[in-house]
Amino acid sequence: MAPSHHRPAGPLPAAGIVIAVLFVSVPSAQESYLHLNPVVEKLAQGRHVFGVSTADLSLQNARALAGDPSIDYVYVDMEHNPMRFEALEHFVAFLVAGDKAGILARGNAQAHPPVFARFPPYGREQTLWMVKHALDIGLMGILVNNIETPEQAENIVRTMRPRQFRSSAIPNPPGVRGTLQCPFWGIGRAECRHRADLWPLNPQGDLLFWAMIETREGVENADAIARVPGVGGFYLGAGSDLSSSYGAEGPDDPEVAAAFEQLLAVCRTRALACGGTVTPANAALRMEQGYRIFNFGGANGGLTAANAAARSAVIAAGAQR
Repeated sequence: MAPSHHRPAGPLPAAGIVIAVLFVSVPSAQESYLHLNPVVEKLAQGRHVFGVSTADLSLQNARALAGDPSIDYVYVDMEHNPMRFEALEHFVAFLVAGDKAGILARGNAQAHPPVFARFPPYGREQTLWMVKHALDIGLMGILVNNIETPEQAENIVRTMRPRQFRSSAIPNPPGVRGTLQCPFWGIGRAECRHRADLWPLNPQGDLLFWAMIETREGVENADAIARVPGVGGFYLGAGSDLSSSYGAEGPDDPEVAAAFEQLLAVCRTRALACGGTVTPANAALRMEQGYRIFNFGGANGGLTAANAAARSAVIAAGAQR
């Protein structure tokens, strides 16, 4: 699939986005630095982040999620759903347009919520074109399945990073993105090059790479993966892939449970932001285990009662907002 930047001639929300951007600003050098990605902003402050996943790229779902203070991000699951890049681009645009009132009230271009995505390839596959195309659409985070080695993690980091100027204080790992775009971020080209980099490798970056560790080899290499500059967190799945890697029938298998705890121990030791999907039943346990990223499950058509129940349980468990 070749990258496409075609814009349909129909009445998309571009006009509303342009109007909103005209009224926003990014803090100057004299002001405190504000990340455009609120997930980065909160993680940098040691706070917890809330989100949902979705496969619904409709205007209605975007309008329901736009500006909702209950969540800090929404991630689009394209691993188990069709790869629809044009619909993904529209979804990002719909979210920005839907939050126009919030943008004006805040007086800055911070995304509420930013869009992340997860695609079919595993870490061992060549994903350069896919990641590049997703970032050119305006995504602020990528989840990558089955990262198994530090070399695979570094390859994703290099794929997401812009090529660094000779004056860069953080030239490594070197990036491969030459021409950068930050559509719907509300910033110009120069600011885009400054911000479209990986946090926490670049303390002022607004992009996130969350590695999913889902195999025995990944668990064995988890500490080395966590130490790759540019890895912004581990996203721990429900355990079906991890279970199958160990030949087990489910996440309650003792060997799989031990592997999961090993991943959590790496997160705690390396002060790496980790997390995944939680339920009301396990929210307190996940908080105790050190989760900083909480996903409340699928939100297709807006937030659901199940999303709200999981969020309430996390708040009751002591999440710092």
